[in-house]
Amino acid sequence: MKQYNRDKSILQHMIEHCDKIQKAINRFGDDFETFKNDDVLRDAVSMNLQQIGELAKKFSDEFLTATRPEMNWRAITGMRNLFAHDYGSMDIERIWETAVNDIPTLSEYCKCKLESGIYD
Repeated sequence: MKQYNRDKSILQHMIEHCDKIQKAINRFGDDFETFKNDDVLRDAVSMNLQQIGELAKKFSDEFLTATRPEMNWRAITGMRNLFAHDYGSMDIERIWETAVNDIPTLSEYCKCKLESGIYD
């Protein structure tokens, strides 16, 4: 039961970080040129992506095993490692594509997991 509570909390926090990314994009601009030229927007998005990657490392082994076919957690934690250890060489286009294409998908995935009833 304890693992379910931890996994539930992680999913909830991931949704919060996904929402923060969307809010930053909505506030500063939703096009790549704005993202490329605004270091405040890039940093806001990047920090939340890093936090999502950090959270993904904390899921229980059972959760990771059960969801691995549905979600590429290794890619998510791998991006976190790049942010943490080699931020200066990050591909801005890749960060943008992740923010606008993958984050909405991740957010919906986390919401579906929470709504599945397994954590009730």
